[in-house]
Amino acid sequence: MANLCLFLMLIIGVLSCCQKPASSQVINGDDDLFTLLAINKELRLLDWDENGLKNSSNYCMWPHITCTSDHSSVEKLVLSHLSLQGPIPDELEGLERLQDFQIYTNHLNGSIPIWVGNLTNLKVFTAYENELNGKIPETLGSLSELQLLNLHSNYLEGSIPKSVFINGKLEFLVLTQNKLSGTLPEAIGNCKHLSSIRIGDNDLIGNIPREIGNLSSLTYFEADNNNLSGEIVSEFAQCTNLTLLNLASNGFTGIIPSGLGEMINLQELILSGNSLFGEIPVSVLSNKNLNKIDLSNNRFNGSIPQSVCNSSRLQYLLLGQNSLRGEIPNEIGNCVKLLELQLGGNYLTGTIPPEIGRIKNLQIALNLSFNHLYGTLPPDLGKLDKLVSLDLSNNQLTGNIPLALKGMLSLIDVNFANNRLSGPIPTFTPFQKSPNSSFWKNEGLCGYPLNSFCGNSNGSDPSFHHRVSYRIVLAVIGSGLLVFLSVTVVVLLFMMREKQEKAAKTVGNEDEEIDDNTNKPLVICGNVFVENLKQAIDFDAVVKATLKDSNKISSGTFSTIYKAEMPSGLTLSVKRLKSVDKTIIHQQNKMIRELERLSNLCHENLIRPIGFAIYEDVALLLHEFLANGTLVRFLHESSKEPGYKPDWPMRLSIAVGVAEGLAFLHHLAIIHLDISSGNIFLDSDFKPLVGEVEISKLLDPSRGTASISAVAGSFGYIPPEYAYTMQVTAPGNVYSFGVVLLEILTTRVPVDEEFGEGLDLVKWVQGAPGRGETPEQILDAKLSTVSFGWRKEMLAALKVALLCTDTTPAKRPKMKKVVEMLQEITENK
Repeated sequence: MANLCLFLMLIIGVLSCCQKPASSQVINGDDDLFTLLAINKELRLLDWDENGLKNSSNYCMWPHITCTSDHSSVEKLVLSHLSLQGPIPDELEGLERLQDFQIYTNHLNGSIPIWVGNLTNLKVFTAYENELNGKIPETLGSLSELQLLNLHSNYLEGSIPKSVFINGKLEFLVLTQNKLSGTLPEAIGNCKHLSSIRIGDNDLIGNIPREIGNLSSLTYFEADNNNLSGEIVSEFAQCTNLTLLNLASNGFTGIIPSGLGEMINLQELILSGNSLFGEIPVSVLSNKNLNKIDLSNNRFNGSIPQSVCNSSRLQYLLLGQNSLRGEIPNEIGNCVKLLELQLGGNYLTGTIPPEIGRIKNLQIALNLSFNHLYGTLPPDLGKLDKLVSLDLSNNQLTGNIPLALKGMLSLIDVNFANNRLSGPIPTFTPFQKSPNSSFWKNEGLCGYPLNSFCGNSNGSDPSFHHRVSYRIVLAVIGSGLLVFLSVTVVVLLFMMREKQEKAAKTVGNEDEEIDDNTNKPLVICGNVFVENLKQAIDFDAVVKATLKDSNKISSGTFSTIYKAEMPSGLTLSVKRLKSVDKTIIHQQNKMIRELERLSNLCHENLIRPIGFAIYEDVALLLHEFLANGTLVRFLHESSKEPGYKPDWPMRLSIAVGVAEGLAFLHHLAIIHLDISSGNIFLDSDFKPLVGEVEISKLLDPSRGTASISAVAGSFGYIPPEYAYTMQVTAPGNVYSFGVVLLEILTTRVPVDEEFGEGLDLVKWVQGAPGRGETPEQILDAKLSTVSFGWRKEMLAALKVALLCTDTTPAKRPKMKKVVEMLQEITENK
């Protein structure tokens, strides 16, 4: 009997083994569930609250997870932007069928585990913007189907493993901003479908392998700021789809292969900061498709060919700090789309071609300094009304500074030093505001800002002075009368307009008393993106709320915000787009898709739209109502209340949160159109949320949905370069954030009459040394005098604000760096 029982047990065991494939799906699913629970225990994910999810076996519905089509196992895991601490958990190794593994933008440290290379199904691995160190595992890519590897902005060391390229499946490689060393493996030539290689800002050495020519799909090659050497391989010309080649700041020698100039798809060629020599190939300077040529800081000689402006697209021509000779060709005037022209630090001779005045788009800089140019300044330069920086110093220029240069209305930086110029300096604001060093070592120049005055000779006719004096007196009297009349007319018009507005407002208030059902606007379309709010939102109630001034909360550059009480008891914030923005009404489907996409943006410091409604030609955007209002109210109203208590730690926390929200937007290539304290909202815990994000996408001026003049931002926060570039940019966003940070530190509004005529908050802060004020005197004394620790932190934050508001956009830090600097302040408490 005992033997029979043993036999039966053996049979059951065999049957169980035979039946394993039929139940493997369940077993694998259970394994993944246990793995995910272990990961949750390690990482403490808020939206994987173990108390709520541990009893649910349907983990495919959990946030950050995508399962295979048969729901048998985890296929994709995205744990980005979650502020995760600590090493990558080894428990993740249990997700054996994982194809897409993304853990970017956290605070993960330690090394990349070796087991990542054992995930045989892995196609995507992104762990950028963390604190990972050590080496990239040698096994990574050798056993998998790896197509995308992005590890930029970490502290990784060692060489790039050859295994990454063995299977030849790789399509995207991004390893910038690490500490990688060694050479670029020749095995890279195996990856026929590799389209993007970004390995800049490392310590790589050696040559670029000639096998690079095998990459027919390559569109982007960036290897700047390394220690690469040797010649630039001619095989790059075989990469016919290449659009950008950036080899700047390395140790390359030799000449530029002429074949690079014949690449029809190449748009940017950046080879600055190397030791390249010889003549610049004519094919490069006359390439019709290049929009940026940066060959500065090399040893090129020869002359600039007349065909330099054959390209109708060239925007940046940077040839400074070389050994170029000969004259600047008159054909340079054909570069009609040029934004920046850098020819300084060469051996160029001859006169300045007046044809440069035809380059009406020239904005960023015209630099002809440190050459051997002679002759007079062409008055045609005055036609460059968008130019910001003009440097003609250290040449042999003669004659007067032409009065026509007053036409350079956007000029900020100017330098005529060390020439042979003479005569009076024109009374032109950019000249008057320049330091005297911009004009010195011109023995014949006189007038302000130099200390030499342009006086008349002693033998002049006295009667002439009397005639001039009478003319001056008459001119002053006439000007005074004209000003008086003008002011009188303006005041009268203002009074009339104010009277009309009061009358209109009276009519409007009377209209509000009319029955709600009279002329009620018809909602054309609307939607609520949050499922559990659909029943709670009534579109008619939303529209009705925006028709009453009593519900108005605030009014910004692009919209007016109303408070709307729903019949269900829910309170909403409703944004009514202003009339200048109604062009988007004609693109309803596009707008709806954009809003739906933005509603899925997941960041704790951004306000996401929860729905919209359209009636007639009016668009209403629905948001969560935030009872603590805006940062404006918090800084400038709450601080004046009797019960106000110093709140520097809270203000610093707000600054960090705003910076993190903007850094996230910039990571997604979204440029905010109106950063101001009025567009920063505070929730019940005073956590900041950046608003108007959807405006940045709905009113993209590059797509013709709004004029740039309408999207410049709020007065006092607009960066100075917007006046001439007419383009919203990421550096411009950084400037606006810097103004907000100064506002937080000083508790002063961006524009105040107390600053003085023509001054705003930024200029007032920057002018403190000239007024004899210390940095401590700029800060809000209610905060800085509480403790030494607070004052120290505020001074550190002031340095960040000054960096952000630098007048030169290129010198401003990126938002990611701003976040790091502010976080260092909080960490060093």
